[in-house]
Amino acid sequence: MNSPSVFSRMEAYVLDLLHEQQLKLGYRREFTRLYIPLSTLQHLLGAENTEDSLKSFCLAVRDTLGEIEVSHRGSRYCLGFPEQAADHVHEHMDAEGFLPALIGAVSSHECTPDKLLELFSRFGSRLHVEELSGEEFDYLVYFPDGVPNEYRYCLSFEAGHASYHRFIPEDYEEYGFPAGKVLREV
Repeated sequence: MNSPSVFSRMEAYVLDLLHEQQLKLGYRREFTRLYIPLSTLQHLLGAENTEDSLKSFCLAVRDTLGEIEVSHRGSRYCLGFPEQAADHVHEHMDAEGFLPALIGAVSSHECTPDKLLELFSRFGSRLHVEELSGEEFDYLVYFPDGVPNEYRYCLSFEAGHASYHRFIPEDYEEYGFPAGKVLREV
C-alpha cells in the first residue's frame, strides 16, 4: 500500500496538468483525458505494480476529482476525469501563481530568455539555469529546493516565440537530454 505522500505527489501532478490545460484553453465543465507514460506513473506512485497503485490512487482522490477512468495501450495510460475534476481545478487553483505567470509570459511576443529567467527568479528563492547545446531546447531551468515546484522546465526560443516543456525530475533524467553549461545556481 502506498503512503499518502506518494498519492499527494501524483495528485499534485494531475492537478497541475489539468490547471495548465484550463489556463491554455479556458475552463469548460467537461470530461478530460490525460495521457501519461507508464514510467511517469511509476515515478509518481513510487511503485512497480502500477495497476494496483493507480487503483488505490483513484480511490484516494475520488471525493475530490470524481470517478477516474483508467485505460492503457502498452505503456501509455489514459486517465479520464469527469466534470467534477474540471470544477475542482477551476475553483481551487491559484490564478496568481507561477504557472499562470509562465503561460502568460510565453504567450507574449516580447518574451525573451532574460524576461523568462526574471520571472522564474520572482517565484523561487533558488534557481538552476543551464544553457543547452542540443537541437531540442535552449535552456533548462528548475528550482533546486522544489519551491514553487519540482519540475524541470526546458525552454525554447525561435523566431520571436518562446515555448516550454516540463518534466518531473526522474523523467528528465531518463530521457537523457545532454547536460548544458550551468549559467546560474543560486
